[in-house]
Amino acid sequence: MTINEFQKLIERIYYERDAARGPEANFVWLVEEVGELAKAVARPEKSSPENLREEFADVLAWLSTLASLKGVDLEAAAKEKYANGCPKCGEVPCRC
Repeated sequence: MTINEFQKLIERIYYERDAARGPEANFVWLVEEVGELAKAVARPEKSSPENLREEFADVLAWLSTLASLKGVDLEAAAKEKYANGCPKCGEVPCRC
């Protein structure tokens, strides 16, 4: 699945509810999920590989929702910024 396909899937599943909630409230949910991911990464002894996958997926889903609400195509944005390597030095790997 491409990033664009994932973003469209999340829109089909949640867009109506997320749009009613608004970008600001969805941003709060994204931050909450990033916090859960941070806990899972910081405490590997308390987090299984399955839990890590779930938290990464949740962060990606909420990021996709927020991007959709703000009219941003995540895949296009990522390509625009990173397709030619590091945005600052243009190298792969980064030499900054």
